[in-house]
Amino acid sequence: MSRALAALGAIVLAGPVWSTWRPAPRDWRTGAVCYEVFVRSFYDSDGDGIGDLNGLRQKLDYINDGDPRTRADLGARCVWLMPVAESPSYHGYDVTDYYRVDSDYGTNDDFKRLAVEAHRRGIRLLVDLVLNHVSSEHPFFQEALRDPASPYRAWFRWSDTSRGQNWHRSPVRDEYYYGFFWSGMPDLNYETPAVLDEAKSIARFWIEEMGADGFRLDAVRHLVEEGGLVANAPGTHRVLREFGAYLRRVAPSAFTIGEVWDSTGVLLRYYPDQLDAYFAFEVSDAILEAVRGGAAGAWVAPVLRLQEAVPAERWAPFLRNHDQPRTLTVLGGDVARAKLAATLLLTLPGLPFVYYGEEIGMTGDKPDPRLRTPMHWRRAPAAGFTRGTPWAPLQPDSFTANVEAQETEPGSLLHRYRRLIHLRAEHAALASGELVPLGATADAVAAYLRIDRSGEGAGAGAPAVLVITNLGAVELEGVALSSPHRVLGPGRYVPRALLGGPEAAELRVGPDGRIRGYVPLPRLAPLEAYVFQLGQ
Repeated sequence: MSRALAALGAIVLAGPVWSTWRPAPRDWRTGAVCYEVFVRSFYDSDGDGIGDLNGLRQKLDYINDGDPRTRADLGARCVWLMPVAESPSYHGYDVTDYYRVDSDYGTNDDFKRLAVEAHRRGIRLLVDLVLNHVSSEHPFFQEALRDPASPYRAWFRWSDTSRGQNWHRSPVRDEYYYGFFWSGMPDLNYETPAVLDEAKSIARFWIEEMGADGFRLDAVRHLVEEGGLVANAPGTHRVLREFGAYLRRVAPSAFTIGEVWDSTGVLLRYYPDQLDAYFAFEVSDAILEAVRGGAAGAWVAPVLRLQEAVPAERWAPFLRNHDQPRTLTVLGGDVARAKLAATLLLTLPGLPFVYYGEEIGMTGDKPDPRLRTPMHWRRAPAAGFTRGTPWAPLQPDSFTANVEAQETEPGSLLHRYRRLIHLRAEHAALASGELVPLGATADAVAAYLRIDRSGEGAGAGAPAVLVITNLGAVELEGVALSSPHRVLGPGRYVPRALLGGPEAAELRVGPDGRIRGYVPLPRLAPLEAYVFQLGQ
């Protein structure tokens, strides 16, 4: 047994926290993958150098063309749009008007047309909803700033003295206001009931009037400050519980996913009855640490903890997002390792999210604008993003790391993403199966089964997929896999390669259902992944 599997034996898994949760059926999430888009950087339709909603609409077929028989699209079933409401900043996380699309991106009607075209392709639109704070230029804050008698005064927090670094001096009088992130983002005060009422109205507007299908909620762990806590306070759970219940009542098919940038233990406190799902930051870190370090270790531990505690559709693994250095940058430009990371991500349980450009190996590091640069479409000036001058300089590898260059290269990172996303939708084991880790005789090998146990008597003939990755930089010979307990029904299993490459040896499982000393391939190539369907 490998050290990785031995380490897993010491994990104490949390008991299910979802036993009282009864969400409406949302079949779209089974086997689905979501795609995060920064509209400003995706595609510019009018040549002003800024991506827009009409540009995104023109590129929807790249994300999903609506035809399950084709493989030239990514196959994503939902798109998370970073903020598109009116804002004075390039990123949009400081909103001045929650009911109007930012003029840089188009109009409300443009969004509605986008929603229609997305829905025609089976794509759901999630809008980034910023409820922790507003822009300091928001008219409600400006009125509260200038008029102590304003009804909006109670919508924000004030002090006669500075209480620390999150308190900012008023520009109009001798007082301070609270803003966790910076002075340009004053926090809303959810102790005032009208604030939550307004949040509900905004959500209902985007669902009923604009055609959105749900929300990614920004920085939700900071919603309420109380008792000296500025994150994960009890009041935050109360607000999310009420907001989630309201949305499920008025829009049962809407989907909500929250950003709780914290450990898995903290994340589990946000279940069972608040938002629908949350991003699994610890899983992201574990995948990249294993791939970068070349050793499996206990990378799968946070995955198993979430799998045990909540249904798969209620948590979202990912590699990177708009606040983090891109995957290929983290991996030192190693495309082979980026393929490994993608393979691990897209063969896990959960609802995976992919940040735009990750699928073609775009790079980017801090400061934040360099994490959000224009998409590389073609070998052309401005990488085909715009006819004009891009709003931000492109990354230096735009002529090689682009969609056009990788379309015709079967071994490209783009092809790996497309293949895995479509496989996930096609195979029940990858779509909704249980993850069962396997021991390996080499520490560089991460191996596991995904087993679909949804059918009656599934234990004997359950559809299964075997994933094997050599995270190391050297070839390995004779690596044997094993399981510490029953994992499959007895019999012979014939592996079929789903990513191409060599076929594996037949797997024979004895009466006890355990895998013992199974050597699927005589050699595992360095930095390579193998995915096999196991059929009887």
